[in-house]
Amino acid sequence: MADRPGRGWPAELELRLHHIAVVVADLDRALAQYLDLGFSPPERFDVPEQQVRVVVFAAGPGYVELIQPTDEAGPIARYLRKRGEGMHHVAYQVTDLERALAVLSAAGARLIDERGRRGVHDWRIAFIHPESCAGVLTELVEVPS
Repeated sequence: MADRPGRGWPAELELRLHHIAVVVADLDRALAQYLDLGFSPPERFDVPEQQVRVVVFAAGPGYVELIQPTDEAGPIARYLRKRGEGMHHVAYQVTDLERALAVLSAAGARLIDERGRRGVHDWRIAFIHPESCAGVLTELVEVPS
């Protein structure tokens, strides 16, 4: 996709904004800040396979995730050390994750995940390299029916 300027994501993906994720060093401090902003009490998750602890706030039809690394050697901890707290990724909901990955791969997107994996709420997720999304780490999410 990066080699084809002016072309967007394939239209058949029917992308819909799902959530944004913010990486934080101190989940409890960040949670208090978001509650002070007026967010409703969130759900909490530990996702050991991704080495993160996650707080998920409902925000209109989507969500805001706060993510804190749980393993100092893991990828989120490395990201936090390199870039500091702040925006980590944008996620878009798709109806068929495997099909979306195949379509994006065929269009030249650089995929981090060739196949879906489990995320919070048992959502199926996969990441696309920032190189293929104007510098933004992008997640695709398939919500089970």
